[in-house]
This record gives sequence, structure tokens and C-alpha cells, in this order.
Amino acid sequence: MGVILGVLFHFIGGFASGSFYMPYKKVKGWSWESFWIVGGLFSWLIVPPLAAYLTIPGFMDIISSSSASVIGSTYFMGLLWGIGGLTYGLGVRYLGVSLGSSIILGLCSVFGAIVPSIYYYFNPKDGKDTIADLFGTTWGLTVMLGLLLCVIGIVICGKAGGMKDKDLGSTGMDAAGSEFKITKGLILAIISGVLSACFSFGIEAGTTMGITANEMWKAANPAETGEFLYRNNVIFVVILWGGLTTNFIWCMILNARNKSFGDYTNKKSPLLKNYLLCALGGTMWFLQFFFYGMGESKMGNGASSWILHMSFIILVANMWGIVLKEWKGVTKKTLTTIVIGIAVIIASVIIVGIGNSLK
Repeated sequence: MGVILGVLFHFIGGFASGSFYMPYKKVKGWSWESFWIVGGLFSWLIVPPLAAYLTIPGFMDIISSSSASVIGSTYFMGLLWGIGGLTYGLGVRYLGVSLGSSIILGLCSVFGAIVPSIYYYFNPKDGKDTIADLFGTTWGLTVMLGLLLCVIGIVICGKAGGMKDKDLGSTGMDAAGSEFKITKGLILAIISGVLSACFSFGIEAGTTMGITANEMWKAANPAETGEFLYRNNVIFVVILWGGLTTNFIWCMILNARNKSFGDYTNKKSPLLKNYLLCALGGTMWFLQFFFYGMGESKMGNGASSWILHMSFIILVANMWGIVLKEWKGVTKKTLTTIVIGIAVIIASVIIVGIGNSLK
């Protein structure tokens, strides 16, 4: 039952993440950096502590009593993840929801699964898989096969992006009316895919805070069995402080460079509607982590949780790509190529899941 709930929670989180950019596409009269940081204030500063307050009494006491090394390493991973989140938004801007999300999250899946195993090879820890485990066991080799397929799927998706660029000619716009810049978008997607995996590392870095929250919950609820569903909410607060720092600095630089500070008070734009849309988009962005934490509490913070979560986001993002008609007007060959690429990524996720079930 726990695994079924874990899958359900990851699906809800994946739906929130795959859909969060939709409200931003309805914002009118604002520059990208303006709506991104307004939404980000909800994603990284307002909603996370509110969620922690509602689920973990005394969450700030847990943070304040944690060691400087735990807070520092968790915050640093948040800074790196923040760059990944920033370039995610730009990657989607230039590649579209469908292609951008598929490439970014595919890369994120690979790095999120591989890098921790390399780290634990040099810094062994009970219960943590190492790269030697992945290459030295049947289940590990199955996982590696899945990750290899994921890379192949990403390459195919990138090829589809190049074909789409050729089909569109020099218009620089797709059928959804969005900017399409393949070279810039792919560079940003690769950066985002690598650094977005740091969120998973941030959870690892802040594990002791989650353990403390879990122990407090068990002490307060001795009749309950299992693990505390919301234990990671306290970790998210610190990680997202790092994400806020990175994104705030860059958006302020863009506001100054593009002279777009006036967006926030521009009465020629639908101000109230814009702020509400940004609040909605930002809140949806955070909900992916909220439900990831719930899913992780049921399934564990290993490759299974991370890959499953990423796969649901890819599926939902591509559903929106169809709704937005991002691939309208391209040739049948291009459309076939992107479908094959996405199918390969999904197949890789299934194989990774099978591999982990063989442990």
C-alpha cells in the first residue's frame, strides 16, 4: 500500500511541476524576469515555510538547532539547484514546454541517480547505493541500462528539436506563439538538467533535519506506524532559500538591464490578474516538492523516487505541449521523432523501476 501511495503522490507532484508554467503563459505586459521572480517569491519564500508551519510544529527550532555544516551544505545545494531552476524557466521559454521539459528532466533523472552513487562510493554510508553496486549487481546493471536509454531518448528529443527549428524556418516562433531558439534553448537545458539534480542532493544534505522531524512526530504520535509523511518540508525551507537567492539576484540584474522594474506597477497591464497568475504558478511549482516529499517518505530517496517523479513531469509537460499545439506545423517525420524520443525516455524510467524492484 505504501508503494501505491508513493506512486500517487509522485504523480500529483509531477502534475503540479509539469503544469506550473501554464499560468505564466497567461501573464500580460510583463517581462520574463518580472513574472518569474514574483512567482518565485511564492515558490521559495512564502509557501514553503507555510507548508512547514502547518505540518511540522516548531520547524524553525529544528533548523536553528542544526549544525552549520548541515545548513550550509543544504543551502549550497539550493543555490546550485536555483541555477538549474532559473535555466529551466529559460529552457522552457526557448524550447517549449514539451521539448524543454523532456530534455531537462531526462538529464536531471540521469544525474540525480548517478551522482549520489559516485559520492557514496567515496563516502560510504549504510543503506546508500554506490556506483560499484550499480555496475556489480543484476539490479544495478538493469538501472544503468535504463539510464543509458534515457540518454538515448534525450539525444532523439534534441534531434527532434533541430528538425523543428528547420521546419519553422527563420520565424523563431512555434504554433503556440512562443519563442523557439534551439541553440540557446539546448545550452540552457543541459545546464538546467545537470544542476536541477542538486535538489535531490540537497535533501540528502539536510537528512538530519528530516530525521529530527520524523522522531518528533513519532514521539508525539506513539500509536502511529510508518514514517512521517511531511518530514522533508523542513529541509525544503532551507534548500529553497538557496534557490531564492540565485533567482532573485539574476532577475534583479535582468530588471535593471531591461529597464523592466516598472512592470510591477504598470497600470497598463492587468496587475491583479498578473499577480494572481504568478502566485498560482509559484505555488504549483512548490507543490511538486511537497508531494515529492510525501512520495519519498513512502518509497525512499533513491533512484526509484527520483526517476518516477521526473517521468511523471515529462508525461504531463508533453500533454501540455499537445494542448498548446507546440508541434503544430512540423513535418510528420519531426513529429514521429519527438514521439519516439519521449517513448524511449518513458521506457527508460520503467526499466529503472524494474531494476530497483530486483534489489
